Amino acid sequence: MTTKLTDNFAVFILTHGRSGNIPTIKSMRNVGYTGKIWLIIDDEDSQMDEYKKNYENVYVFCKEDARKITDTQDTGTSKAAVVFARNYAHKIAKEIGLDYFLVLDDDYRTFRHTCDYDFNYITKDSGVNNMDNIIEGYLQFLEASNALTVCFSQGGDFIGGEGSGLFKSMQKGKLSRKAMNSFFMKTDRPFKFIGRINEDVNAYVTLGAKGDLMFTVGQVRLEQAQTQANAGGLTDIYLEKGTYVKSFYSVMCAPSCVSLMMMGDVNPRIHHKISWNNCTPKIISEEHKKVLLA
Repeated sequence: MTTKLTDNFAVFILTHGRSGNIPTIKSMRNVGYTGKIWLIIDDEDSQMDEYKKNYENVYVFCKEDARKITDTQDTGTSKAAVVFARNYAHKIAKEIGLDYFLVLDDDYRTFRHTCDYDFNYITKDSGVNNMDNIIEGYLQFLEASNALTVCFSQGGDFIGGEGSGLFKSMQKGKLSRKAMNSFFMKTDRPFKFIGRINEDVNAYVTLGAKGDLMFTVGQVRLEQAQTQANAGGLTDIYLEKGTYVKSFYSVMCAPSCVSLMMMGDVNPRIHHKISWNNCTPKIISEEHKKVLLA
């Protein structure tokens, strides 16, 4: 029997206060994922009993222990943030005995192919139906690249379709150095997220600036519910703090490459802006390598 990287793999869904509505489970099954799914909740979730009643694999971690290993970048005491669960994920995977795992949020609606094998943008009928094979491919790239994490792209990455910046880069054989929202990880390759919010951006700008590899592979993208649309999860903290505070955590992390900008026309909001020339070391193609003669 052929050994696959997915043989010792599981999906982690980080969730809080949504025991009656976890769209990601149904979405993953609908696109052909047949493997194990673990719901990761904290011991301060008031719906813990409902989670255990409604679902098979529920892992409860100690949020206070996770707080002790997390740099929140502020003096606040609230633990209403997903960064604590993210920073405990490698410990959970090690305890369960996994080699690889995929960390997802709980509000994904579906997954879609972005392009075909010839990098032609797919505009219709792009739904994924072979997620097991896709996960194996992403894990192979995670292993071969020695990256800390590899991520699916997001629907918002392709505003403008084939004219979007990410898709034009993909056609040139380039990868995005950002890493957000979904995270393929290797259990023995741990790293830390920082900041109470915007923790994914904070991680890829600080670790990327040190030369660590974190990639978005855009061939598959996830679609999720609109931010602040669902009760529970991070909705409360976003409504309380606003997007200015959220984005400014990343400015504090890396002021040399992160600034603030206005995004959107109908409902404009403040968002982070990355200057990639100031952020990550360049990865140079092998074709430019100089061969030294003996």
